[in-house]
Amino acid sequence: MSDDSILLIVEDDPGLQKQFKWGFEKYKIVIAGDRPEAITALRRYQPSVVTLDLGLPPDPTNASEGLETLKEILQLAPNTKVIVVTGNDDRDNALQAIALGAYDFYQKPVDLDVLNTIIQRAFHLTSLENENAKLQQKNHEPLNGIIAACKKMQEISRTVEKIAPMQITTLLLGESGTGKEVFARAIHDLSDRAKKPFVPVNCAAIPENLLESELFGYEKGAFTGAVKQTKGKIEYADGGTFFLDEIGDLPFNLQSKLLRFIQERTIERLGGRGEIPVDVRIICATHQNIQNLIQQNAFREDLYYRISEMTINIPPLREREGDALIIATALLRKFNDQHKKSIKGFTKEAAQAIETYEWPGNIRQLENKIKRAVIMAEESLITLNDLEMDGENHDALPLNLKEVREAAETLAIKRALNFSNHNVSNAAKLLGITRPTLYSLLGKYNIVLGD
Repeated sequence: MSDDSILLIVEDDPGLQKQFKWGFEKYKIVIAGDRPEAITALRRYQPSVVTLDLGLPPDPTNASEGLETLKEILQLAPNTKVIVVTGNDDRDNALQAIALGAYDFYQKPVDLDVLNTIIQRAFHLTSLENENAKLQQKNHEPLNGIIAACKKMQEISRTVEKIAPMQITTLLLGESGTGKEVFARAIHDLSDRAKKPFVPVNCAAIPENLLESELFGYEKGAFTGAVKQTKGKIEYADGGTFFLDEIGDLPFNLQSKLLRFIQERTIERLGGRGEIPVDVRIICATHQNIQNLIQQNAFREDLYYRISEMTINIPPLREREGDALIIATALLRKFNDQHKKSIKGFTKEAAQAIETYEWPGNIRQLENKIKRAVIMAEESLITLNDLEMDGENHDALPLNLKEVREAAETLAIKRALNFSNHNVSNAAKLLGITRPTLYSLLGKYNIVLGD
């Protein structure tokens, strides 16, 4: 029986425990008689559905212990469907439980058929949610290794799919940590060169005096210490893809030699005399503004035009609305597997922090944060403290549709007023509404003309 069929019954009455075990035999039943047992069972079995009697010891005549148990269950496993079972005259506490996040409630005396219907519905909803999450995850990974939900990243992914089969030199632009090499590998993997080598070289990571020999190779005796003929990285990429990362850091004196290679597709090793043909696809990347480098005479303009037959600008994580939390969730699964952990997600505060933080180090910084959090976390949900983000200022994003709509309408009205120099008639035309409607909205959102 799969874990999806685990039903945790939190009930202190031995008679009802037996009745539930008999009545719900198609599920894998786990019984708990009080809050400590319930939380232990929750951590151990991770049930999809829980039935919870609000009248639990040490005070079974009061709902306080049951409500506290509900709070703790939802804090540890917020996706769990909790069905509270209450006394006949306990409707107020049942409604309070619903307000706290319970899935549904049922009033005693117990009718197993009715309660079974509620439980079946809860399991069915869990199954639908799990399937939807799988579909969403599939949609968020348009390319191998790339997780993207925002419109801009989806467009970039489609561009990559279009250019990958073409022999076109591509320049990837973006801040450090935005995933330029991941995109380069995706282009390679989707091309007819996928079974050939993908060879990356980071120009900023190799000392200038070694970079030429690293790229082009050298003959025996070309310089002191050259005791044998050695191929360069470009030669090793023959038939495949050569990825030149941080090309903005390529020394000026090497740019002309790289330009000649791109034009002729031949190289000369250091100390060599013969030209060696090399068949490679070239992808370059940099976090720098190459146009500025050209103006400063630090980068050859003709080389720029050669490497930028196709240019792709990868946005920073702070501009990828909604992607940070999606990527964080994927990273959580990855590090759960690596470190044999079973963390289920993020607390509300941690999720909010991930969504609102600026992430100056982009995905690389996010990855480091999640990896540390998975290692340090002691609960089933990652907290702000686990992320080391306690001191950050995280403005809450409106998730309520009414709040989102009001925020969007307020912004649109203010923009229209600015465009029309606060002329109400012109602003109404821009917004596609009547003047009376605009005046009504001005009052609703406390917008003062001239602000």
